[in-house]
Amino acid sequence: MSKINGNHIAEKETPELIYVYDALCGWCYGFSPVITRLKEEFNEKIDFLVLSGGMVRGENAGPIGQIAGYIKQAYKTVEDATGVKFGQKFLDEVLEKGDAIFTSLPPALALAVFRLEQPGEAIEFAARLQKAIYYDGRLVDDKTLYSQIASGFDVDGDELVRRMDTDEIAQMVENEFKMVAGMGVNGYPTLVMRNGKELKILTRGYQPYEQVEALIRQHID
Repeated sequence: MSKINGNHIAEKETPELIYVYDALCGWCYGFSPVITRLKEEFNEKIDFLVLSGGMVRGENAGPIGQIAGYIKQAYKTVEDATGVKFGQKFLDEVLEKGDAIFTSLPPALALAVFRLEQPGEAIEFAARLQKAIYYDGRLVDDKTLYSQIASGFDVDGDELVRRMDTDEIAQMVENEFKMVAGMGVNGYPTLVMRNGKELKILTRGYQPYEQVEALIRQHID
């Protein structure tokens, strides 16, 4: 598992698949079963790293009601294409009420801390986080969400939440956003294959498992 130094990923010899996602990206939610299955399949041959893109932040962050109309249409497309389901609590409560704050920053901070503690399970943490948001209807500004999920991975949830509020993690996440942009990623999910110093964008947007699996084999066999 690569270490992130500043806004650079430390070099290593083992091929690495970098999964660039955003916790609020519906297509990433649909891609969660694919990326977790890929990790199960290739974990002994390549390393996996998950990075947050920072899709909704700054002036774009705010009540979900501002984009509820779009989500009400888009989620059906995601369900049809990927097979995932958006939960009724999210649809009937969070989306309908419209006052929940939609921001990518808290889940990105949580992932950054978790990745320091349990880097080998960061893919699973990201997937569980998206399920909590889009199926269980949990709110991204509720810190207990991150504590509870982290505890399920044997990470101290209270300590994770405490570190989310530190300047160290805030700077780490800001560097992460810049690094992702510097890699040429402009949408999510994106998969980047790294061999030594070479970075190659493998896929942009949702792709089914069989298609991604074949692409990965082309780059490691």
